[in-house]
Amino acid sequence: MTETLLNSNDEIPHAAEPFKSGYVAVVGRPNVGKSTLTNRLLGQKIAAVSPRPQTTQRNQLSIITTDSAQLILIDTPGIHRAKNKLGEIMNDAAKGTFTDADWILWIVDASERISADDTAIAETFRKLNLSGSVIVALNKIDLLRGKSRENPGADFRSALPGASFIEISAQTGMGCAELLKTLIERLPEGPRFFDPDQITDLYEREIVRDLIREALLMNLDEEIPHSIGVRIDEFVDRSDTQSYIQATLLLDREAHKSIVIGRNGSMLKKIGTDARVEIEKLLDRKAYLELRVKTAKNWMNNPAVLKTMGFQPDRGGRR
Repeated sequence: MTETLLNSNDEIPHAAEPFKSGYVAVVGRPNVGKSTLTNRLLGQKIAAVSPRPQTTQRNQLSIITTDSAQLILIDTPGIHRAKNKLGEIMNDAAKGTFTDADWILWIVDASERISADDTAIAETFRKLNLSGSVIVALNKIDLLRGKSRENPGADFRSALPGASFIEISAQTGMGCAELLKTLIERLPEGPRFFDPDQITDLYEREIVRDLIREALLMNLDEEIPHSIGVRIDEFVDRSDTQSYIQATLLLDREAHKSIVIGRNGSMLKKIGTDARVEIEKLLDRKAYLELRVKTAKNWMNNPAVLKTMGFQPDRGGRR
């Protein structure tokens, strides 16, 4: 069973009470800490994270099971102004959870003023009459200083007055135990949807893909990684102690190939090494990772290419 922020002293809910279960959509604009918070609540890393926007490209379930409840978090892509077909698919995946989930956990950056994208998200909640089903996590509260600490998230409170608000820091863990307790308390009565030992709905190869993309984001200049796709071509367990993984990096521009490969292959090697470290932590065994680089112009607008990478249009929250 997953070890989370809960401990034996938490009084939610008592074992004699009916079992609770439900889905909570974790939403927000890019780079506000959704995946960092999801990993924190789950108690281990299954979602790729980086300082760059749009690290998450598809919905991913994180399943937290206790003796008396099962909380299913839907980590979603950052909601943004789409510039291509891939962006549209990502937005549809995130917004499809709004009415599908039991609760919505809206993650915002409380260290910044409300943005146009945040305002648009709040407006969507109001139009759908969902304000009362939204819990707003005022994230990065640890970064506030001086007068800004007196009334954190004032802009967000005004934008969605019918919602509940809680102050947290996904990075330091401040307020996260209280948030988890609140989420479980608000779950409806229901069955256990997943085996108690299951912590996500993704297969290892899907998580590996995201970890390779995480390494791209961490090593390359800001604009380049967002035009690179990662496709897992082969994933084979050669033994109980070693896996072989072959992946192709799809580039939108031929000019990016020399940057991704680097002098004498140095950058590609660095990306592969960083990804392999995280992959081996995930798999708990040695991994041989082979990366190939290929140009596929305008791949982000090509439905056939997107399908080979697992991106499907109109994919909602529950799978």
